[in-house]
Amino acid sequence: MVRCRDGSLYTGIATDVESRLADHRANKGAKYLRGRGPLKLVFKKQIGEKGRALKVECEVKNLPRRKKEELIKTGAGIEALLSGSKP
Repeated sequence: MVRCRDGSLYTGIATDVESRLADHRANKGAKYLRGRGPLKLVFKKQIGEKGRALKVECEVKNLPRRKKEELIKTGAGIEALLSGSKP
């Protein structure tokens, strides 16, 4: 998860997080992030298979802001997302 200058959060998947973040910072990534820098990586978790990562990404995107902030701060709820249950 990346926090933008305006405080908004962007969630995505990548095989190389640092390289993908560099792309975003160079305005080569998602259009949503263009002009929203500086960007700060606030949460990452190795998931494994791409299909599973996409499912977890979708679940995280659907979390309320409060739950996303809790995930960033403490990691609370990530195991439930990985197991397929709701946090």
